[in-house]
Amino acid sequence: MLNLKELKEFLDLKAEQYNTPAFIQDDPIQIPHRFSKKEDIEIMGFIISTIAWGNRKSIINNGEKLINMMGNDPHEFILNYETPGNLHPFVHRTFNSIDLDFFFRSLREIYRDGTLEALFSPHPEIEGVKGRIVNFREKFLAVEHEKRSEKHISNPLKGASAKRLNMYLRWMVRNDNCGVDFGLWKNIPAAELHLPLDVHTGNIARKLGILQRTQNDWAALAEVQAVLCQLDAEDPVRYDFALFGLGAYEQF
Repeated sequence: MLNLKELKEFLDLKAEQYNTPAFIQDDPIQIPHRFSKKEDIEIMGFIISTIAWGNRKSIINNGEKLINMMGNDPHEFILNYETPGNLHPFVHRTFNSIDLDFFFRSLREIYRDGTLEALFSPHPEIEGVKGRIVNFREKFLAVEHEKRSEKHISNPLKGASAKRLNMYLRWMVRNDNCGVDFGLWKNIPAAELHLPLDVHTGNIARKLGILQRTQNDWAALAEVQAVLCQLDAEDPVRYDFALFGLGAYEQF
């Protein structure tokens, strides 16, 4: 078992290895990287992170379908979105055209009145990024929708690790000039960001002895996060690159 100093040295090395532009080539983050306008990046980043589960090639292929559906101009498409009549059938696992229509309508109301970043404002009672996600979820779901669509916006109050929302926040907030994350949002400190806890990062965290809990829920995330903050209090989520890389590429 590695001590804290050895663990930091090992994960620092792996984070540096994977946090490079080469990471983009087969990762869903390549979809928002095809745009330069802030709003386009935010919109495509949010939707592609929402469907980011399962085979990564399938995620990217469906991201390309969405780009085509939106006429390669996501922000303009969202601002002028009216009815689902022009929507091509869309399915990614359990996310379908019903959910997509709801997402488009909710994003339209958000961008007509303000910004997506503003929805991740601090919660008056729940600290940190957990409160920001709760705040966002409540506001995003304010638009009329079918109950089925709510499962696509994770609820940490019910124990969900909110993997995809935490990943989206990493993309938007981190600004380390390495070329992967965008660093577009300035009002959320990187110190608040949490690990996108999934099969890869969870399994590697257990193998390294920094996670004992068997479920990949918010309680497990809090357990891992406590260690990552000891390794780097200002940017704990940079170790996502290390844990994910070890699991997805090295079968550590």
